[in-house]
Amino acid sequence: MSAMLAALAASPLLADSLPDFFWAIYVLLVPLAVLLVCELLGMRYIPHTCVGVIERLWSPRGSVPEGRIIALNGEAGYQADILRGGVHFGLWRWQYRIHKVSLVTVPQGKIGYVYARDGEPLPAGQTLGRFVDCNNFQDARAFLGQGDEGVPAGQRGRQRAILREGVYAINLALFVVLTEEEAFHLQQQSRGELEALISWQNQLREVSGFDPVVVGKPITTPDPVHPESQITVDSIGIVTVHDGPSLAPGQIIAPEVGTQRNDPNYHNNYQDTEAFLRAGGLRGRQYAVLTDGTYFINRWFATIEMHPKTIVPIGYVGVVVSYYGRVGEDVSGEAFRHGERVTRGQRGVWEEPLGPDKYPFNPYAGKIIFVPTTNFVLHWITGKSETHRYDDTLKSIDLVTRDAYEPSLPLSVVVHIDYRKAPGVIQRFGDVKKLITQTLDPMLSAFFRDVAHKKTMLELLHDRDAIQDEARAELRRKFLAFDMECVDVLIGKPVTEQVSGKIETLLEQLRLRQLSIEQIQTFEHQRAAAAKQQELNEAQAKAAKQTELTSSQMQVQVIENQAQAELARARKQA
Repeated sequence: MSAMLAALAASPLLADSLPDFFWAIYVLLVPLAVLLVCELLGMRYIPHTCVGVIERLWSPRGSVPEGRIIALNGEAGYQADILRGGVHFGLWRWQYRIHKVSLVTVPQGKIGYVYARDGEPLPAGQTLGRFVDCNNFQDARAFLGQGDEGVPAGQRGRQRAILREGVYAINLALFVVLTEEEAFHLQQQSRGELEALISWQNQLREVSGFDPVVVGKPITTPDPVHPESQITVDSIGIVTVHDGPSLAPGQIIAPEVGTQRNDPNYHNNYQDTEAFLRAGGLRGRQYAVLTDGTYFINRWFATIEMHPKTIVPIGYVGVVVSYYGRVGEDVSGEAFRHGERVTRGQRGVWEEPLGPDKYPFNPYAGKIIFVPTTNFVLHWITGKSETHRYDDTLKSIDLVTRDAYEPSLPLSVVVHIDYRKAPGVIQRFGDVKKLITQTLDPMLSAFFRDVAHKKTMLELLHDRDAIQDEARAELRRKFLAFDMECVDVLIGKPVTEQVSGKIETLLEQLRLRQLSIEQIQTFEHQRAAAAKQQELNEAQAKAAKQTELTSSQMQVQVIENQAQAELARARKQA
């Protein structure tokens, strides 16, 4: 090469152009030399917005152990360590391949989910990989078990731990990170694996899994007292856990664990999955609910259902029928054989009802039956019902009187239930409507039919007040046996379905009879009035002649006086 350059320099034609020629050669050779030096040094550059995933093409130590995809001891394959932004040396192209991938970014207020492609296999019955302290999956060696001694290694599969908002330098050969907008992964992954990732991402989007759980938003729901109307109530969150030991046979809901702040396994409303499992948490629907607040919960670990809070309105109490808790001691007594009444927190009918208030009650753990505590009216009147709808199936009572009349008796009863006895009513009958339709209705119907059998139709009409007083006293006595109070009984007019029925004929006869009686009384009063009129006329006539009578009487007295005077005069003269 140097001889060629010397020959070219000795040529007179090229003497003038030699400086330019050497300069061109310099410009070409220097970059090539720099590139050659860089290659010899194994230099690689990683932008600061990326990380480099190292793939070792060959190694004297052989390949990654069977069952693993990440090399921890310099074997050929994907390496546990990653390259951060900057210049790195010793990475020769004939031995290493560098995959530049972007940093994992989880937007503010969002959640990122992690899938581990390597680690210990999941045991039977476990659905998510355990939590490992690996700096939010940025320390692959710690995750794979090369950290502190005694600390278990991470497990492959979907992870219990989640990523909060921020930027993370994660080895995407080991982990796949799902966010709402992007799936962070290596392009070399198989098509089937990518389809599974996209499927998981879509499932999380459907349940708003990339957003925190916000509890307390108003929900429109039917009014529990008046189902035909709607009310707006604050929400609660019902949690269903998908990992951990299963429920024991006979259990339908998992007990609450780790809910107290002073508990070392306090899981902070299912946000600390490992604390929940350490505390003995079970998979399935949970008894403890989420109340107002914002919670960052792994939706692979637990799903949330929104339900309205239970409102016990004024004028009612809520009797709790619990499906959750241990079997308690019956507090209703040995003589009571209508079910068990237990203390709060046990399985059965709670002896203490819930007063008017708003409650975060878990509807899967039981139900609340509303019992009115104010006076309410029940109508045994066909086609008439109060807004509480307890009497919507009640009809006027069909009677048969002693004289074979068949009227229908409309009836209204004012009822009151002591709030302290409301659990007993529910324990005995199930709900207030069943009490009315299965007990009160037959009892009242039988009572008034017995009364009607002993009376004629006229007596039934005439003795209404007496029958009402008798019914009030008798029903008050009978209602006490059902933990109720009969406040009043109001009897209406007996009627028939047909306008031209027998009762209408009887009523018409009664009207005619009453009209005759009224006419007789009218005639008697008219006769008495005529007699009084005669007396009045005589008195008026006598008053008219009073002056003449008085004058004539005076004249008689004058004449008598004159006669006596003459007699006295004659006697004197004699």
